[in-house]
Amino acid sequence: MKLYTSIGPNPRLVKMAIEEKGLMIDRVDIDIIAGNNRKPEFVALNPTATTPVLELDDGTCIAETVAICEYLDEIFPQVPLIGSSAVERAITRMWWRRVDLMVVQPMTTGFRGAEGLSLFRDRVRCFPQAADEFKLMAQEGMVWLDGQLGDKPYLCGDRLSIADLLLYSFIEFGDKVGQPLGSQLSNLGRWRERITARPSADVTRV
Repeated sequence: MKLYTSIGPNPRLVKMAIEEKGLMIDRVDIDIIAGNNRKPEFVALNPTATTPVLELDDGTCIAETVAICEYLDEIFPQVPLIGSSAVERAITRMWWRRVDLMVVQPMTTGFRGAEGLSLFRDRVRCFPQAADEFKLMAQEGMVWLDGQLGDKPYLCGDRLSIADLLLYSFIEFGDKVGQPLGSQLSNLGRWRERITARPSADVTRV
């Protein structure tokens, strides 16, 4: 098994999941700044030219963080990050979807239309005219999540889940691209400190 990875919040999510599970998976670093993910040899692995990609021993390639994390949780169920029951898995996927819609997608689109425009303008469709609105959507999403989190240790209550790792990866990314977590969001601030203290956060920090 081999993980093709790079800088960025999506690869970090998968790497954090791997660390939380205590897995040893070979890694191949792809320089996305240089555009190596768009070279024919990588596109042959993943036609969307995005990282990460998990290549199985039989040559099967799995792209997209949702698919990779779901696969790892099924194959290595110890330290379940999605859940150990139907109810837990449903709750995790609910929060996973909320984080994706409210923070990940608008934050990413806002970044690509502003700070990341020079890198992405010739790679994907960007919306510079709407970048500020997308950034605002991401901030509003974090405000909502802060209220929902309350004094719970994790998004799903007492258990760490892939939804926490997703949100953490993008909050850390947001700090680097002009979309920081507001200091008034004390619940998320406390939650962030808890995740930062985990070894998986430390070893995946760039």
